[in-house]
Amino acid sequence: MSLTGGVLTAAPALPGTAGSAARGLLGAVHTTVLAAGGSGDEPPVTIPRDPAREAARRELSKRMYHENDPSLLQRALNAFWDWLGRLLDTAASATPGGMFGLLVVVLFAVAVLAALWWRLGTPRRQPVSAATLFDDRPRSAAEHRAAGEAHAAQGHWNQAVQERMRAIVRSLEERALLDVRPGRTADEAAAEAGRTLPSHTDRLRSAAREFDDVTYGGRRAGKQSYQRIAELDRDLERSRPVLANSAAGTAHNSRQGAAE
Repeated sequence: MSLTGGVLTAAPALPGTAGSAARGLLGAVHTTVLAAGGSGDEPPVTIPRDPAREAARRELSKRMYHENDPSLLQRALNAFWDWLGRLLDTAASATPGGMFGLLVVVLFAVAVLAALWWRLGTPRRQPVSAATLFDDRPRSAAEHRAAGEAHAAQGHWNQAVQERMRAIVRSLEERALLDVRPGRTADEAAAEAGRTLPSHTDRLRSAAREFDDVTYGGRRAGKQSYQRIAELDRDLERSRPVLANSAAGTAHNSRQGAAE
C-alpha cells in the first residue's frame, strides 16, 4: 500500500528485506492514519508530515531491517579502501603518466629505502655503549690474534675484525696501559687508550667504530678493514706510552723555557 494525497493505496510487492521494510512502513503509516481518522471504513484523511515521518522512523529502526547490515569492522574497512582509492586517484592525477607514473615513483622509493637499509644496516635497538667487548671466557692477546688470523684465512672478515680488536685491547691491558675491566666497550677502550697513546687516538676510534658496526650494526667487514686493524695492532705493540707525569714535566719545561 502507499499514501497518495492522503489516501492509502496498494503498493507493488518488493522482495526480501526491502519488501518487509516497505510493508512495515506502510503499515505504520496506515496505523497512524487510523489513529488520526478513526477506523479504516471511514473516508481517508490527510495526516501531517511530521507524524508520518515519525511513524516511518520508528518502523525502520526495528532490528529486523538491520540484520544484514555490515559490521562495524566491515564499515571501517570499506571507509579505508574508499579513502585509499581516492588517495591513489589523486596521486595518479598529479603524477606525469598517470597510474603508470605513480607505480614508477613507488618502485623508485622502495629501491632507495632498500639501498639505505643495505648501506646503513639494521637499526640499533640499544646504544653501542651497552654492549661489552669481551665475553665471559678470558683469553690472552696472542689467542685473540691467532683466532683473528684463522678467521681471516677463511674469509670470515667480521669475526676476524672482532678478534683483532679484542687482541688490541687485551694487549694494552697486559701492558698495564689499560685497567682490566670485563664490562668495557670498544669505544671506552679506544678513549682510554688514546690518553696514553695520543698519536694513535684517531685510529683507535676508527677501529672501535669498525668493531661496533660489524658486531651490533649489521654491517659486513672486508679484507681492508681487517688489515687496517691488524696494522694498528702491530703499531701499538711498538709504541711507547705517554705517561701523565712525563707529559706534565714536558709542559712545565716548555713553559719555563718560554719564560726565560
